[in-house]
Formats: sequence, C-alpha cells, structure tokens
Amino acid sequence: MRRSDDVLWVTCGKQVVSKKKAEHNNGFHSLIIVILIWIICYSTFMKNNIVLIGFMGVGKGSVAREIVAQSGMVAVDTDDIIESMENRKIKKIFAEEGEPYFRALEKRVAKWLRNSVDNTLISTGGGFYKVPKLREMGTVVLLHAPFETIYQRIIDHPNAARKLKKRPLFQEIDKAKALYDEREPQYKKMANIVIDVSGKDYETIAKEILKKTSR
Repeated sequence: MRRSDDVLWVTCGKQVVSKKKAEHNNGFHSLIIVILIWIICYSTFMKNNIVLIGFMGVGKGSVAREIVAQSGMVAVDTDDIIESMENRKIKKIFAEEGEPYFRALEKRVAKWLRNSVDNTLISTGGGFYKVPKLREMGTVVLLHAPFETIYQRIIDHPNAARKLKKRPLFQEIDKAKALYDEREPQYKKMANIVIDVSGKDYETIAKEILKKTSR
C-alpha cells in the first residue's frame, strides 16, 4: 500500500486499485474493494504452516507425530534443527554457551523457516514463541494444559526418568511453576488457536488441530 496527496493505492502482484478513481463510482464500495484486496495480499504472503507452541512437556512432539500420521504433512522440530546445526544437544548448548547464545540460534532458525518453509508442521521449543515475527511463519497453535497436568503426565510416563533428565527444570518444581506462570499468558497472546489438551489423547488433539486449521 502506498499513498500520495489524493490517491491511495493498494497493490498485490499486478492488481492495483486507485482510491481516487474508484470514488467516482461509490466511496463506500471503493473502501470495501481496498479492504478485500488487502486481505488477499495478506493471505497470499502468509505461510501455510502449522506452528505448535506451548510449555515444555505439554506434548508438542507427540502431537506433531500424530498430526503427521493423520495428514501426511512434513514436520520439523526447531530443537532438532538447532542440534543438527551445532552437532550437540540442547542441554549441552545451554551449559557451554548460555541461554542468549541459544536464543540467537532460535532466531536464525525462525528466519529460515519464515523465508524457506511452507505447508509444514513446525514443532517448537518452550521459549521459541519469543522469536520475531512468529505469526509470519504460519498459524500458531498453542497446546495448553495446567502445570499440574503437564508434570503428572511426565512422571507417569514409562520413561519418566529420561524425560525428567531431558527437562532438568522439572527437578526444581517451584522454578518450573514460576516459569509456567510467566509464559502461559504470553503463549496465549501469540497464538491464533488455543487447544486445551487436558484429558485428551494425541489422536483427538491432532484431529482438533487439523479441523481448526482447515486441513
């Protein structure tokens, strides 16, 4: 969209509407045309990805695998991409380089996803929601559950020891709960769709996501 003194232009590819010219017909209708073309432009450039966000342990990876099974979508995991880039585990990156370094890696991955990836399911780490222009990557879906539900799901898992080792913060429950309380409102602010996963199996959650994202 660009503006001169008396003309407002809205462009999308080769489509152009002159506000001045259209107002000769009907001012209200010309405004509607401008709005409709803006919507078309937005839809054209918005990625057709599904981006899963949520607190660690909420089940993003498991839900992603079920969505792939039901839809055949290609899936990527931002933590897996970072581990491949660095040739080391996330836990080791944090220990050796610190959190700011890791967050910078997330921003690099986010930029690549925005520029190069479409029609893909993107599963993210717990803090990935902070990257710039998250919604430009696609439809952002928050997997929500109360903190107690997430923690109970982890400790009830057959591989609970391994899962807790992967998420050392859960060994300090007060700190984990404080982080959850801080992040949950921010997750909801960033999400286009919120899915309450409490008491649902992965198959049901995946079906709900695919339905709400019109897949």
